Order: sequence, then structure tokens, then C-alpha cells
Amino acid sequence: MNRLQGDKEPFVLATVVRTISVTAAKAGAKAVIARDGSIVGGWIGGGCARGAVIKAAKAAFEDGETRLISIQPADLLAELGVEPGEEREGVQFAKNMCPSQGTMDIFIEPVLPRPALVIYGASPVAQALALQGPGIGFDITVCAPPEDLETLQGAAVKVEGFQAVAPVPADTYIIVSTQGRGDLSALEEALKVPARHIAFVGSRRKMASLKTKLLDKGLAQLDLERIKGPAGLDLGAITPEEIALSILAEILMVRRKDQRQSNIQHI
Repeated sequence: MNRLQGDKEPFVLATVVRTISVTAAKAGAKAVIARDGSIVGGWIGGGCARGAVIKAAKAAFEDGETRLISIQPADLLAELGVEPGEEREGVQFAKNMCPSQGTMDIFIEPVLPRPALVIYGASPVAQALALQGPGIGFDITVCAPPEDLETLQGAAVKVEGFQAVAPVPADTYIIVSTQGRGDLSALEEALKVPARHIAFVGSRRKMASLKTKLLDKGLAQLDLERIKGPAGLDLGAITPEEIALSILAEILMVRRKDQRQSNIQHI
């Protein structure tokens, strides 16, 4: 777990919370499952549990939600009136195919890396973003000319210039706030990153002008449509701190969209 967290790799922790009758693993047994479905540490029993656990783990990687799965023999599932794969009151049921015919309840907990906020530029808005971002759970990377890096506080990583940052396993969000100092270069490099959200701090007129120049340089229209400009929600923000807040609010809305829909469906 420490190694995967250090590498910013997501994983699932599967914990046996209850067993009935004969089972290979007992309550308290744990396993660490990597994104590819491999068990990289620990043990929760043999093939009786493995298939159902890995299936639940892969689903947890997709939506970030915890799960409780109950692996039971067919006759017990029939008594409960549930089918394998059915969910009832927050419990997902699976059939135990092993001769032991025991029951195992296993808690599936995804451990996902913190989302990454990459900021291009050292404008006052960029400085405010670097300070505010960690407070709502973002790891901050700033890309700016070397002489400007000292003005950017709160960043975990500082990169000289505007080269494209290496992709990270976590969700990546990019804000270009260069304020006329390398706008085109920063946008070009930002588009090389498989980010979930890219936004530009500037007026609609400036954004349109920059997109025209990028088209002239040979960038595809489809790529340019990935850039949202101006960045942020329309909150009536004026100061750099307020503008940064509106940008973070928009990023939060993008990040939580699917999770909010999932929670509404559960309710």
C-alpha cells in the first residue's frame, strides 16, 4: 500500500469482515488489488472469492465507491430470494462455487490518488490557485518561467518553462493563466496532456484569437474544443482570489459530476 501510494497508483483494499461455516480466509484477512485486477499483497482465500472480489474491485476503480459483497452458496441465496450479481440494501451478492459452501462478506474500499491540478503561468490568479488548490484535495504542479517560480507557493512540483507534464494516474485538471506571457506555448503543451479538464484564464475574445492562431499552427479543431475559456463559473468574481475560487468551483463540479449522479440514484 505504501509503495502504490508513493507511486500515486490507485488500488483497492479488500477486507473480509465476516465468515460463516468453513472458509479458507477468516475475518480480518486483507488483500491489495491493483488496477489490472492482480492481487499484489495479502490474501483473502482462493478461487471461491477471487472472481467476485476482482469484479467488484474493477467496478470500484471506475466509480470510486466502496462496496460490500456477500459470497454465499446457491441454496442460501435462494432462501434470501436473490440472484448472483443482484444488489440489495447496499450488499452485492455472489455465488460460492467451492465445495466448502461457506459464506464470506468482503468490504471493497478503493484508495485513489489525489487529483492533480496543473497550473501554467505565474499570474496573480495562478498564485491564488496554487494556494487554494491543496485545501480542497488537489496536488499542485506549476509550470512557469524559472524567474517566476518563487512566487508560486503551495505547489508540490515546480517545472521550469511550459513543457508538457508527464501524465499521472490521478485525474488531471489544467489551468492556463499565463496573462500574455507564453499563452500559445502553454496551451500547446497543455493539449499534449490527457487531462480531464483544460481551461484558459482570459476573455472570450482573447480565447477566440488564440484558438485561431493555434489552428494556423496546425492544431486540430477537435483538440482546441478541449479548451474551456474563460475558465471558471460566472460568480461575479473580480479579485484574483475570487477568480481562483470560481475556477476551483468549476473543476469541483466537473470532478464530482458522475459521483453526484451516482449518489442521487442510490437515494
